[in-house]
Amino acid sequence: MSVFPKHQLLGENHMAITAEKTLLNNQSILQNFCLVEELDEQAAEIISGGYDTFTVKNKTNRFIPHRLDGSYYVIRPGEERIYAGDPGMIEFDTDTRPFHYKPKSWPLVNGKTYEFRDDNSTPESYDIDIYE
Repeated sequence: MSVFPKHQLLGENHMAITAEKTLLNNQSILQNFCLVEELDEQAAEIISGGYDTFTVKNKTNRFIPHRLDGSYYVIRPGEERIYAGDPGMIEFDTDTRPFHYKPKSWPLVNGKTYEFRDDNSTPESYDIDIYE
């Protein structure tokens, strides 16, 4: 037994208060986390303008320049991009060699996933195509 029982009691109360504060803090963190998840979902919908999305993946080992809705993009090897809005047409070069241009256009549809892949229907190792 302590010579200062008042201090001992204060210490026990302090531990109880600290434990309660910790629990409330943890609960607050979890509530904020759920709020952030909900806000992220709302932000994604707002950013997309409520439009459906479509996905473009690059399954080749090359960088692929392409044009989508009048804007130019480059998709890296292994990259996946999700676009929102009216998809329209995608335009790209099916021959990845420099100074060899074989353009192709492909209509895109919301909700679909498209992949750039090596075109194995030709004997040329530098040919690519897009597949749904």
